[in-house]
Amino acid sequence: MVAFVDDVIAIAQQAGQAIMEIYQTDFKQYEKSDTSPLTEADLAAHHIIVDGLKKMSSYPCLSEESGEADGVDWQQRKDWGIYWLIDPLDGTKEFINKNDEFTVNIALIENGKAVLGVVYCPPLDRLYFAEQSMGAFRQDGLQPAQKISVADAPKESEVWKIVGSRRHGAEALEKFAEQLGDVETVSMGSSLKLCLVAEGAAHLYPRLALTCEWDTGAAQAIVEIAGGQVLAPTKTSDELLPLMYGQKEELLNPFFIVCGPVSEKWQSTFISLSK
Repeated sequence: MVAFVDDVIAIAQQAGQAIMEIYQTDFKQYEKSDTSPLTEADLAAHHIIVDGLKKMSSYPCLSEESGEADGVDWQQRKDWGIYWLIDPLDGTKEFINKNDEFTVNIALIENGKAVLGVVYCPPLDRLYFAEQSMGAFRQDGLQPAQKISVADAPKESEVWKIVGSRRHGAEALEKFAEQLGDVETVSMGSSLKLCLVAEGAAHLYPRLALTCEWDTGAAQAIVEIAGGQVLAPTKTSDELLPLMYGQKEELLNPFFIVCGPVSEKWQSTFISLSK
């Protein structure tokens, strides 16, 4: 899989360049059937990424902008052992509001697990990438890539740094934070939230609102390879297990938490809020 990393990075950056060309104009905005915003940039990035990945490998692609016409209905997907999972523009609302907090996300899924991930933030020219045998990295612009790892849990007198969504689940996040004592909360859009945990800039990202599999796949690979976890309660018990991909027809994720080690300080509170 290491051989894919440079090519996937190049594809993500090419998609990012196309996004930025539209970002700097008065772009058109459409609506999908679920009324979420869709821009020219989503579609431009989608085509660049899917075309690039198809030239690079024979693995099928599942993108947020795919449809059943692209051959990705459940009857076909359920038999995919390995495939690309793509969000061409994660944080479309951040893009529309021009706050720079949007990303290109490409993951390679193998047997339900994200084994390679690239997250690129075009306006910041910031890149996160990871592969199991090489580690997890952050690179800013032309600077050398720096290896990243999750932070240790805070000691008793230290502050918990929590990252939360800019737009979803604020009330639940507040209830979660109340259990931790001294807390510093940062709000942010897109998969950058998971990357903050991966690089040790935040301890926790409790996601108590809906997401889809393409929102998390690439960044989950980065978090896990950086030594962290992306965990969700099971339906039948209070056990926390890693998010898995391609295991069901529905593409929605359960509520989850991004963390380093699991702590008794927050485990039961998160589980109760996520039910």
